[in-house]
Amino acid sequence: MRAGFPYVRTLGEFRKIRFPSDLVITKDRVIYSFGVGSNYGKGFSGPISLTNLDDDDLGSFGWLANELPVPDGAFMWPSQVVMDSDEVLYLSDQACHRISIYSRWGEFRGKWGTYGREDGQIDRPSGLAFDLDDNLMVVDTMNHRVQKFTKDGRFIMNWGSFGTEDGQFNLPWGITLDEMGNVYVSDWRNDRVQKFTADGEFIWKFGESGSGDGQLRRPAGLAVDKDGDIYVCDWGNNRVQLFTEDGRYVQQFLGDATLSKLNLKVMFERSARLRRMRDSANLEPEKYFARPRSVRVNDNGYMYVSDYEHYRIQVYKKEAYPMDESQIIPPFKAPTLNAN
Repeated sequence: MRAGFPYVRTLGEFRKIRFPSDLVITKDRVIYSFGVGSNYGKGFSGPISLTNLDDDDLGSFGWLANELPVPDGAFMWPSQVVMDSDEVLYLSDQACHRISIYSRWGEFRGKWGTYGREDGQIDRPSGLAFDLDDNLMVVDTMNHRVQKFTKDGRFIMNWGSFGTEDGQFNLPWGITLDEMGNVYVSDWRNDRVQKFTADGEFIWKFGESGSGDGQLRRPAGLAVDKDGDIYVCDWGNNRVQLFTEDGRYVQQFLGDATLSKLNLKVMFERSARLRRMRDSANLEPEKYFARPRSVRVNDNGYMYVSDYEHYRIQVYKKEAYPMDESQIIPPFKAPTLNAN
């Protein structure tokens, strides 16, 4: 039973977390935010910034390239980041069609990926997810498919093609798995989410174009929690939507941001101009999401949203209580006809 999903806090400092496209949380709850970063001035930070739920600045690593070819260890169009069972980071870069590998301590471990359309080649990789065997699933966006690789880049299989039919894609973006190993893919331009078996067999889909409850406009990152609830970054509608395990709409999150601890520090210690600007501003729009790119949910029920155009992470906490069959009646056959 869902009791609520209250807002917890905002994380990040606008000079450190710039255009965060994704994040990952370690077992000891360190948050790695992956985005553009900042390669200039005293506010220098790499595209991979570290923080925690207390919003401490834990440093950064990596760097941005300005032209092709992108050197080893650098990024140009960072997309998504995942962590394997050994807490090694795998990061996709759309500009150079490759996957880069880092230790959790910032040591560059290597890269793989070849541009093209053949099996095992990739074109603008975006979403990443590990399956139950620690193989890496890559959303091959411009090839309109999902590919599966070993962690060292050896091709295993793929599925999908361009189109609107079941199992087809039009610029897929995000990907995640549930505890049973089923795969969920956000079909960006088709404004829907599709569910597959671990071997790519189509199961079902939900979503349609629009801005109403349960409708989607360019869905991006997505997540499935331990209860089977599905979270979708509805990028074009500036919100995150929550669905049940069978795709029924539950609620939406529009954003509730406050100033983060790190941004408050900048406001009071360094910038009288920013303080004056904030005092003069209409603060209502400031709390909302602006093109959220990624949503992650951990086993403790915390939901982390990469608030892309506002340079921050918003955090919520799920309040839910398990029930057995004796505590709830079967679903209504015709809910609108039930008065009690």
